[in-house]
Amino acid sequence: MPKKRRKLNKDFEKEIYSSKKNVELVLAKIYDIDDEDIQKEYMSAFNEVVHTYDKLKNDYELVGFNDNSENLITDYNKAFSQFESEFEI
Repeated sequence: MPKKRRKLNKDFEKEIYSSKKNVELVLAKIYDIDDEDIQKEYMSAFNEVVHTYDKLKNDYELVGFNDNSENLITDYNKAFSQFESEFEI
């Protein structure tokens, strides 16, 4: 039986790409913090955002655009917004 093709969505791919750039930018800013204790605090808080982004990206790469995709992007956006509201970067 042939493997089922994953469903693609251009707009969703743009959102994932934008999310990737946001994660990379914040990580770069965190790595630029000189105080090691503050850097660790920021990194541990940002890990939730990185985790939700990885889940979002992996789901899209493996399954494609599906019913769960909107929930994953919403979870990522909430985590990123929460990080931004709690930490000044």
